Amino acid sequence: MELQKIGIIIFGAFAVAIGLNFFLETANIFASGLTGVAQFLSAFLPLSTGVLLFVLNIPVAILGWKKVGRLFTFYSFLHVALTTFFLEVVPFQALAGDIMLNAVFGGIITAIGVSLPLRYGASAGGLDIIALVLARMSDRPLGVYFFSLNALIVFAAGFAYDWEQALFTLVSIYATSRIIDMVHTRHVKCTAFIVTKRADELREAIHAHVTRGITRMPAKGGYDESEKEVLMITITRYELYVLRQVTEATDPDAFTNIVPTSDIVGSFRKDG
Repeated sequence: MELQKIGIIIFGAFAVAIGLNFFLETANIFASGLTGVAQFLSAFLPLSTGVLLFVLNIPVAILGWKKVGRLFTFYSFLHVALTTFFLEVVPFQALAGDIMLNAVFGGIITAIGVSLPLRYGASAGGLDIIALVLARMSDRPLGVYFFSLNALIVFAAGFAYDWEQALFTLVSIYATSRIIDMVHTRHVKCTAFIVTKRADELREAIHAHVTRGITRMPAKGGYDESEKEVLMITITRYELYVLRQVTEATDPDAFTNIVPTSDIVGSFRKDG
């Protein structure tokens, strides 16, 4: 699974570089987050966007190390380092002459490069980590914070180039935020019912990786009449990936039923 995660991170970093060097940078459109800040600064400093992106992410990595998690931050910084590498080696090449096409496709491609690592326990660094901290505190969709935090990027595009470029930057950031919310669904809840004969082991394994309450219910097999238990746990869709991994590793014979949860009344940790 770790190799799969690293593969996703490499693909995500490459996608960000393609979105920037083939679409956004060639049309003078800013990307979202610290990538857009790095683009803005590169217009005034003798440093490339990739190098500035790496430097700007150092203090954010420290924040992520303290507030989000060490492993998450490690993989996120790996994504940043790989993005810097790909930005330096992928050539600039305009694929479309229409600025709207560049804004939309550049926003979508970079969003894929950002959101896929988020789904697999990493991020693209920068404002991703800041937005993730805010989303955990309020339990609102992550894309809302990306769009809000990136308002400054739009104004920067207006001052650096012109206000038409700023409007196309806004289009690109909107496309990015929508794709992120489609892929990264931490705010969407679901309930898992796990039928298992190894309830004690599975409960300990789940609690070691997911900070959620578990309700245990006795059960009996309808076919073989064996004694079992049903573990009920309400989680976010983001945590579902981890839950599946833990369940399969602890009890490969467990039967899991995932159902959507429309609303929750009572205590539910927003930072779990």
